[in-house]
Amino acid sequence: MAKNRHLISDSFIMGSLDEFVPEDHLVRQLDEFISWDFIYDICDPLYSDIGTSRVDPVVLFKLMFINIIFGYHSMRRTCEEVKVNIAYR
Repeated sequence: MAKNRHLISDSFIMGSLDEFVPEDHLVRQLDEFISWDFIYDICDPLYSDIGTSRVDPVVLFKLMFINIIFGYHSMRRTCEEVKVNIAYR
């Protein structure tokens, strides 16, 4: 095995997320037409003021949306897809 093989995977691309997601992608359309702020009003009474910080409830709701709309049928698979698909971020 070549010693410098690991150097290939160390490169990265500079740019904003908006540059990499097409204008007509479904997640852009959802974000344009849905105001996610109502989730905070619903979820705030359910969280405690003490203890560790909470996961943003909008992020959890969006994960469920991605799960259902794109048909992953598994939250574990949805989380893996979010890791590799820049459009979901």
